[in-house]
Amino acid sequence: MNPAFNYRHLYYFWVVAKEGGMARAAERLDMAVQTVSTQVRELERSLGYALLKPAGRGVVLTDAGIAAMRQAEQIFQLGEQLPELVRDAVGSPTVRLVVGISDALPKLAVSHLMQPVMQEPNLRLLCQVDEFEDLLGDLALHRLDVVLADRPAAPNPNFKVYSHSLGSSPLAWYAPPSLYAAARRDFPHSLAKVPVLLPTNQAAVRSRLAHWFERLDIKPNTVGEFEDSALLQTFGAAGMGVFPMAELVHDDLVAHYGVKRIGVSEGVEENFFAIGAHKKVLHPLVQRLLPAQRHH
Repeated sequence: MNPAFNYRHLYYFWVVAKEGGMARAAERLDMAVQTVSTQVRELERSLGYALLKPAGRGVVLTDAGIAAMRQAEQIFQLGEQLPELVRDAVGSPTVRLVVGISDALPKLAVSHLMQPVMQEPNLRLLCQVDEFEDLLGDLALHRLDVVLADRPAAPNPNFKVYSHSLGSSPLAWYAPPSLYAAARRDFPHSLAKVPVLLPTNQAAVRSRLAHWFERLDIKPNTVGEFEDSALLQTFGAAGMGVFPMAELVHDDLVAHYGVKRIGVSEGVEENFFAIGAHKKVLHPLVQRLLPAQRHH
């Protein structure tokens, strides 16, 4: 690397990239715009490539800038963790696990999937709920240790990840008390009459449900679609409609939401996956999540 390379310049570039413009970055840094701009140009000069290019009133990353930003994210994320690591070294140590949770994944299922690590002494668990593709992006930037999702990551030669199955669960239908009798009568064909809530097409199980409806020649009376599974069950429990959910969470669902099981979608299952970035040393708690590792 060019000896003129300076980590302070890299930090200014990182802030500019995150803020999307020199002015916003200068405001965050409490510096003059010209000073920030000069520091970024110095970084570009030392690397030999343009990292930013104008876009409207702001800036966007060039291809070289994207590569530099990936490295900067790792560098400064590690730097942000330094105070915590130092505190742990002289106090009670904590084991930090950062988990990304796909918004389509049943939230009640997450606690079941996380059971292998929940008894870890001094565990510090950080959970981030987001859309699947956004979580994979954060995983690529090493902001997350693992992603829990309802599908595996698609093969991508530029993005080395592993997808490990955590099992599956039959899909059952649940109703609030006000709709239970009508939904239970002539189930599953009753789903063409009673109000039905469904996950959006972002959920992997949605296409399997569509095939199930088609096979049984049922046109569901859909009154709501939800990206977030927690909202789906909340609105269902409030009386808006009947809804499908993995049987894995049956006990918690009935206890906390007061709904009743009306039947199953025969042949339809909800799948669960843990997705991690390829690393030489895998986080020990992520290893513990994987069924194949628990017996070693």
